[in-house]
Amino acid sequence: MATKSKKKTAKKKPAKKASNKSVKKAVKKQKNKAVKKSTIKSAKKANAKKTAVVKKSAPKKKSSSPKAKTPVEKFTPHSTSLTPGMQAPFFSGINQHGNEVKLSDFTGKKVILYFYPKDDTPGCTAEACSLRDGLADLASLNMEVVGVSADSSESHKKFAEKYNLPFHLIADSDKNIIKAYDVWGKKQFMGKTFDGIIRTTFIIDENGTIIHVIKDVNTKDHATQIKELMGA
Repeated sequence: MATKSKKKTAKKKPAKKASNKSVKKAVKKQKNKAVKKSTIKSAKKANAKKTAVVKKSAPKKKSSSPKAKTPVEKFTPHSTSLTPGMQAPFFSGINQHGNEVKLSDFTGKKVILYFYPKDDTPGCTAEACSLRDGLADLASLNMEVVGVSADSSESHKKFAEKYNLPFHLIADSDKNIIKAYDVWGKKQFMGKTFDGIIRTTFIIDENGTIIHVIKDVNTKDHATQIKELMGA
């Protein structure tokens, strides 16, 4: 009787265990990767700190081309165009007493014709009082004083009475004399620019000729300023 052939069943071979060398190699590789990663991370941190310190301590570079500043124009007040040697413009006006005063009244005498901004203001008061106090000395030089502003005759009268001013103050409300002597124009006070009377004194000789123009008026000692100019 024939025997049945038994089917040979293939036995699965068990997976070979990794050798000790392979394991060690893999572990070493992983360690190296971790170390490398850690080193790179530390280096990055160190570089970041260095950069921060350098940025903090390094002075800011000044711009080689600074921004150009817009030049501020210096204000120049108006100044009369009349100069010594010119014939004095004729003037005629009403004084504080309501009387007419004109240039021809002073033929044979020198005239101190002074223009001032306003009655009873600090600078104008100081100037008027200086001329009042020095009037005797000025008279000895054959000089008469005439003041001019755009105030009214009534305002001039109050001003003259308050400070005992013994000379003529002409009310030039229409600014005819002021403009004839070119003392009306742009001026500046407390940073504000406006049109007004430019404080100026003209000294006119006996023949009606301008011999001096004082633009830089010393209000506190104007009489002395004039005397010195006349060589007295």
